[in-house]
Amino acid sequence: MANAITVKIAHEMDPTLKVGCMLTCSGVATYPHNCDPVNIRVAMEAQRNNVFYFGDPFCLGIVPTYLKKRWAADGVKVKLTDDELELIRNNTVDFFSFSYYRSTVVDAAINLGGDTSGLSGIDNPYLKDKAPQPWGWPVDPDGLRYTLNVLYDRYHLPLLIVENGVGLDENLDENGTIQDDFRVHYIEEHIKNVTRAIEDGVDCRGYLYWGPIDVVSAGTGEMKKRYGFVYVDRFNDGHGTLERAIKQSYYRYKDIIESNGAGLE
Repeated sequence: MANAITVKIAHEMDPTLKVGCMLTCSGVATYPHNCDPVNIRVAMEAQRNNVFYFGDPFCLGIVPTYLKKRWAADGVKVKLTDDELELIRNNTVDFFSFSYYRSTVVDAAINLGGDTSGLSGIDNPYLKDKAPQPWGWPVDPDGLRYTLNVLYDRYHLPLLIVENGVGLDENLDENGTIQDDFRVHYIEEHIKNVTRAIEDGVDCRGYLYWGPIDVVSAGTGEMKKRYGFVYVDRFNDGHGTLERAIKQSYYRYKDIIESNGAGLE
């Protein structure tokens, strides 16, 4: 309801405004552990619970019927009037923006209690890369292409990637620099898959990296989980000068932007 009201007010203020939503969409790339039909269904439910639960009202203007089962299980009673349903139906977003960091593997036998959150922690043996860091997030560039295709097939809206990146535990070397080869590799592989998704027919309007400068990680509350192209001299215990240093990835990303991806295959 809040989303629909916001879209309605914005379009009344200026009909030319484009209003979008932003959702975390790592849950789209939720793979079944094997071809057991139960795991296929669990993966589907994880997609619903993590992304489509919100995306369907925002983008399609519907309150999906599968929510009734979830509400009943949670003991929640939701009453929507005809006027409220019409408001949701008539005030959908103009574009869909999202974050993507990782994919997930689910197995009904391992996800105790029928949990379909998509965070089972099962390793995917088919992924080629593993980030040199202790947080264990799977690195899956192909999953970004998959996510773009799934979202576009479902919503038929322009897409915008507003978060994609990798957190690494980094420190300056003896020369006062950071040669973050893995981040360079991560960026190149993910942008390649954005290009492939566009070739698939996806209307993807842009790609934004998270984030240009080292900040405290919202996910873990740590300064040592560094995402940036620019290093900041600050540590978990609070000490540090806050001085900046440019990493190798800064220059590579600059080249990619200036050349519009020329040289990426």
